[in-house]
Amino acid sequence: MVWVIIVIVAVLVILAIMLITSYNRFVKQRNLIQESWRQIDVELHRRYDLIPNLVETVRAYAAHERHVFEEVARLRTQAVNVQGAAPEQRAAAEGQLCGALRQMMISVEAYPQIQSNQNFLNLQRELTDTEDRIAAGRRFYNANVGDYNTRVESFPSNLIAGGFKFEKAGYFEVKDERSARSRRSRSAPSGRSPVSRRRRRCSRVTSHRARSSRRCPDR
Repeated sequence: MVWVIIVIVAVLVILAIMLITSYNRFVKQRNLIQESWRQIDVELHRRYDLIPNLVETVRAYAAHERHVFEEVARLRTQAVNVQGAAPEQRAAAEGQLCGALRQMMISVEAYPQIQSNQNFLNLQRELTDTEDRIAAGRRFYNANVGDYNTRVESFPSNLIAGGFKFEKAGYFEVKDERSARSRRSRSAPSGRSPVSRRRRRCSRVTSHRARSSRRCPDR
């Protein structure tokens, strides 16, 4: 009888240790997700601060691109206004803003005087560095969310999650950045424009005809 009681107590102690360990791990993962999100939020604020200065610098040289600048300003305001929203909503707003910024930078390429402006180059470098940090923070955040959500759904940790209200966290995926990377990867291997390829084909045809005429002179 005594041994039965000892076994029961031992099992209960083991279960209690497992419960406490699993609960503490959920808390640690949730805190890590919140901290990684705060790092992303800091970099997003940094980008919000850079955008007006960048727009004003470009506007001085390309005033007739007003519709592009107005769209960037509108989407920046929209992104700022959803700061307290869920990561999925923030990602949607950031995707639209990234698309407008990329369109503005494409428009800037038509103005060589902007490309040589030192203030613009400094702001562009800061913006690029900030976006790289946002991308790195997003990968870290999404990796933590993936690990946490897997435990929320897996047995037996899902019992702890359900009992203590640990809910799934949202990912931060910016669709516009993914589509831009895929387009760049598809276009990267060619490296040359269709016009240059046609010129190379024409030059090869011309040289081939010239060699043929030398080998077969008119009789």
